[in-house]
Amino acid sequence: MSTLFSPCSLGPLPLNNRIVIAPMCQYSAVDGKATDWHLIHLGQLALSGAGLLIIEATAVEAIGRITPGCLGLWSDATEAALARALQAVRAHSRMPIAIQLGHAGRKGSSHVPWQGGMLIPPEQPGGWPPVAPSALPQLPGEAAPEALDEAGLQRIVAAFADAARRAHRLGLDAIELHAAHGYLLHQFLSPISNQRSDAYGGSLSNRMRFPLQVFDAVRAAVPAAMAVGVRISATDWVEGGWDEAQSLVLARELQSRGLSFLHVSSGGVSPQQKIPIGPGYQVGLAAALKQATGLPTIAVGLITEPEQAEAIVASGQADAVALARGMLFDPRWPWHAAAKLGAQVNAPPQYWRSQPRGMSGLFGDVHIGMR
Repeated sequence: MSTLFSPCSLGPLPLNNRIVIAPMCQYSAVDGKATDWHLIHLGQLALSGAGLLIIEATAVEAIGRITPGCLGLWSDATEAALARALQAVRAHSRMPIAIQLGHAGRKGSSHVPWQGGMLIPPEQPGGWPPVAPSALPQLPGEAAPEALDEAGLQRIVAAFADAARRAHRLGLDAIELHAAHGYLLHQFLSPISNQRSDAYGGSLSNRMRFPLQVFDAVRAAVPAAMAVGVRISATDWVEGGWDEAQSLVLARELQSRGLSFLHVSSGGVSPQQKIPIGPGYQVGLAAALKQATGLPTIAVGLITEPEQAEAIVASGQADAVALARGMLFDPRWPWHAAAKLGAQVNAPPQYWRSQPRGMSGLFGDVHIGMR
């Protein structure tokens, strides 16, 4: 029996297999509101047979967006727009759906990737003044962000909690907090981007303070039956930056506060990063944190082949694997993986006839009559 296609749980959330669709920004919202693109995009992924779909990084306030096209969940209007897309998806898929809540911090006010991705100056159309732990730009030559004061910190904590309540009201199954890839929560964690001299900077406990306040506020805002996980960059891949040892301390702190799962990525806070890119290059980071904490853990990063994914979960390096770009390239990846591994996968009955000739049982015990 395939371990990849066996059930598991992320805290209180049961999954019928261990394939997770990682959150992938689409840069296709209008003033934070989901559009028909999201309906189409989420709809096709919800028919993929994966165990869990995580909606893209979703800003908790307007200046928390990465780009003017990023999704948001900070108002009744943004909530209603996402509700429309989710209602259509839910009508045809029972797949659990989570949402990644985040704040771009100093990476905000940027052009969409296909327009270069560079910072939009605040005075230009589509731009706004980004905020951060410290007045340090992401890239040389960029304008410095505004360092957050106490009032700004508390505003953002409240915004995360409000977005979490909206996510629960939408009927979503889980929340993932984005503390990776150089966005605001990661910016507080890393000494590269956090050079504050107050209670939110300096020591490891101080640098963790704001992300932990956000987690506590989100955890308290939704019922215990709703899973709340965190995606982290386990290392900055920069000497003197955030690293595996600090990630373990953070993971244990989160665990003591009721963390449901850990989603382990890396990098993103500094252009000086030296990432050893290769197949499954982040799996070892996930494995180390899982072994040390026992937390339900998702591994991600150049996991592309069914046999590779099977080996990761079968060996206990992670409880689940996440695919991002690979799922965009092949939205039926779970079907193809099940066929290779001799497993079964959920598929809508409208597609049951698609099994190749000579293959049976891929979609379970289905019998198709023909006229």
